[in-house]
Amino acid sequence: MSASEDFLSLTEEKEVVAAIGQAERNTSGEIRVHIEEHTEKPPLERAQEVFFQLEMEHTKQRNGVLFYIAALDHSFVILGDVGIDQVVPKDFWDKTKDLVLRHFKEGENKAGLIAGILEAGEQLKHYFPYDAATDVDELSNEISRG
Repeated sequence: MSASEDFLSLTEEKEVVAAIGQAERNTSGEIRVHIEEHTEKPPLERAQEVFFQLEMEHTKQRNGVLFYIAALDHSFVILGDVGIDQVVPKDFWDKTKDLVLRHFKEGENKAGLIAGILEAGEQLKHYFPYDAATDVDELSNEISRG
């Protein structure tokens, strides 16, 4: 098995996808997770590439969030779209990133992603609240792999 496949089992992956759905019930923000083996590029640069490959910039409010993981490199990035960056404080993702990394360091990959995803939904609801009348799921909740 590859490192990206070892990062989450199929059962764990389903739980993470369910957490994305739960988090998105708090916010109109759209959350995706991408896991790959390795990147030759700096993690932030690669996360930006993946963000556009997944067409995450096409949300109505530009409020997509990518959790990017390069498993072999032990690299992790949370990347928000410009709509988020325009309204949140500069250190907005720090608490979420620290929460995820604490779990990752203990080998708790699923728990780290779920905790971070739920925290992202909680934080985003202050800026992008969910509106049942108008909100649609604009991006897939499925985990992408590279």
